[in-house]
Amino acid sequence: MAGLISVLLLASAPAYSDGIPPSEIASSNDALAAPMLSDQAVPDRPVSIVNTEILVIVPAPDAAVALVLLPATPIEATPLAATSHLAPDEMTTPVQQVEPMQPAAAASPEAGVIVVTGQIRTPGDPLQNINVESYAIAQAIDAAVVAPTADAYEKAVPEPIRNGLRNFANNLHEPAVFVNFLLQLKPGKAAETAGRFIINSTIGVVGLFDIARRKPINLPQRKNGFADTLGCYGVKPGAFLFLPIVGATSVRDLIGGGLDGFLLPHFAGKPFNQLAFTVPTGVARELDKRVEFDEDLEKVQNSDDPYVAAREYYLQKRQAQIDGLCGKKDMDADDQE
Repeated sequence: MAGLISVLLLASAPAYSDGIPPSEIASSNDALAAPMLSDQAVPDRPVSIVNTEILVIVPAPDAAVALVLLPATPIEATPLAATSHLAPDEMTTPVQQVEPMQPAAAASPEAGVIVVTGQIRTPGDPLQNINVESYAIAQAIDAAVVAPTADAYEKAVPEPIRNGLRNFANNLHEPAVFVNFLLQLKPGKAAETAGRFIINSTIGVVGLFDIARRKPINLPQRKNGFADTLGCYGVKPGAFLFLPIVGATSVRDLIGGGLDGFLLPHFAGKPFNQLAFTVPTGVARELDKRVEFDEDLEKVQNSDDPYVAAREYYLQKRQAQIDGLCGKKDMDADDQE
């Protein structure tokens, strides 16, 4: 709507004088509407338009739309005689000049200005206002708690131990990866995932060491989940969400992640379904991810619009992961997260 200015005259009570019937006023108004298009003589009785309001629609600097309602000054309009074949200096009836309206921004609150503004929503983000607030809260918590804790975790815990905890968490997710490769009709990758899980759970000491990816075995780690399976079968991400604790996600990824989390605890049993296990391992996993993606997060936070940058980064990354899993483009196994 940039550059568009529309003016609507809403005449609430047109007044007429000299006892002219409404029918004649209507015909006079019709003649006023197009004086330059007819040779027919027009009645020379003046018509006053009063109690008129002007609605101005102007673009706001931030792409919002401002609606401004202004009381208009009564305008005396004098009908013209037929002028379609007359030069300007031969007009028989003078025309009253009306000054153009000044921009609505010049109106003051004392003049009875009503301004309505709004923010254009982004497709795919219908909850943008809520998400922006949630993102701001999350960033405040991250700056006050999460980032300092992750920094302390990185400095206090040696890298080999952090790698071991990461391998352990990844190994716990391998059963879900196996199931989803089967659902995606990829038995070869499902067999590789099963082999990784068996090797790392035994020789790799319950997954603390990723022996399966080393030579001569060479079974790379691949990320997969129910959200990826839904994406491979054409399910769109749905509304973008930024939730406390969870962070950036979508309706599809939230549902798929819930199914992933349901699989291991309910099929493996203790201790995987007990809070004493799930809470500390979950905290360690999130701190490790915070350390791993710290550089990307810093780029997002330093952008012109951090929320939009975070949203686009997440959605593009997830689409690239699904495209790689579904064979729409090549992707290294280790680049899927």
